[in-house]
Amino acid sequence: MSDITVRAARPGDFDQWRALYRGYADFYRVEQTEEAATTVWAWVNDPGHEVGALVAEDASGRLLGLAHYRPFARPLSATVGCFLDDLFVAPEHRGSGAADLLLGALRELAGERGWSVVRWITADDNHRARAKYDQVATRTMWVTYDMAPGR
Repeated sequence: MSDITVRAARPGDFDQWRALYRGYADFYRVEQTEEAATTVWAWVNDPGHEVGALVAEDASGRLLGLAHYRPFARPLSATVGCFLDDLFVAPEHRGSGAADLLLGALRELAGERGWSVVRWITADDNHRARAKYDQVATRTMWVTYDMAPGR
């Protein structure tokens, strides 16, 4: 684990980031167009956009994992939290400590920015990830719903 570092994604990371992001989409069986991926990459690299990205990198410069995050308002507590939208470690690097390091770096970032919580969702059947999350966070009682916008 000591040979892995976490840092903000940089413009030169695109090809490796894209391979990881494709793996993430494939894991969840989501068809992701190149246009959508390019849009997300533009967000990540735009200092004015709310979406940020961290990457886990080994000593040779190979990216092992990614985390996409953004702030969100919490009106009931009058605070700002951090929403972790995407967390992915390439299958061949699972168990390397990359997920722990990404989550730890995001926790530190949240503290630096004064965010009140780091929150995320995962699939109910993602047992390996849930076992990790149970070690570092508290499972909440909330159920998530999605509603299509009106037309």
